[in-house]
Amino acid sequence: MNVTDPIADLLTRIRNAQKAQKEVVAVPASKMKIAIVHLLKQEGLVRAYKCIRDDKQGVIKIALKYQEGNVPKGVISELKRVSTPGRRVYVEAEKIPYVKNGYGVAIISTSRGVMTCREARTHHIGGEHLCSVY
Repeated sequence: MNVTDPIADLLTRIRNAQKAQKEVVAVPASKMKIAIVHLLKQEGLVRAYKCIRDDKQGVIKIALKYQEGNVPKGVISELKRVSTPGRRVYVEAEKIPYVKNGYGVAIISTSRGVMTCREARTHHIGGEHLCSVY
């Protein structure tokens, strides 16, 4: 199956697996997806991830993270795709958004690679606003 927006597909698979309370979700791999999942792990929104190479595209296995309690609730409340193939959203360094007043994270694709909004503000660099997570 040909997917027109692979990043939206990644976010949707994570969102659906978390609603179904799955422990692990498998996603077709790409460099951009690996960078996004690495940032989610770095921010503490997923437990772990592993890239499995095969003769085709490869697979990323993502271990989801849940809050402690009687009913397991996902750590990620919302995954929102901002920039789409039909409507690209670029932000300048001074106008990088604060997601949920700094409690969430915006993932931005810059000329120095994919990074969080905090890193982009530190390096004073703008780019394409891929998604928001909180």
